[in-house]
Amino acid sequence: MERTPQAAAQARSLVRAALACWNLEEHTDTGILLVSELVANAVRHADGPRIRVHVDRPAPAVLLLAVVDHAPARLPQLRTPGPDDVSGRGLLLLDEVADRWGHDAAGGAASRPRTKRVWAELRVATP
Repeated sequence: MERTPQAAAQARSLVRAALACWNLEEHTDTGILLVSELVANAVRHADGPRIRVHVDRPAPAVLLLAVVDHAPARLPQLRTPGPDDVSGRGLLLLDEVADRWGHDAAGGAASRPRTKRVWAELRVATP
């Protein structure tokens, strides 16, 4: 999808549809919050015109949300924003809400990756 602020709405729709297919609607609010933060960070900090959003279940009790962008050198870092800062809380929110989160580089030689993936996992009850 295009790396624009509108990508967050598209990603939320994707999460809603996937969770409905998997009968996991009770996790919709948390899933769309997590994917919104992942997309917002990619829109703000990545390079290139496009990002990829992934919604997956690598195990029956795990929901994986990920965004792939073209800024492999710009790795996400938790920081502590000041009380008057208008941004900088997205990863803190991700850290609080997700069961696990992280990032990895992909798409090229280990020394020169072309993309990075930032992901969040959410434990879900199996229906």
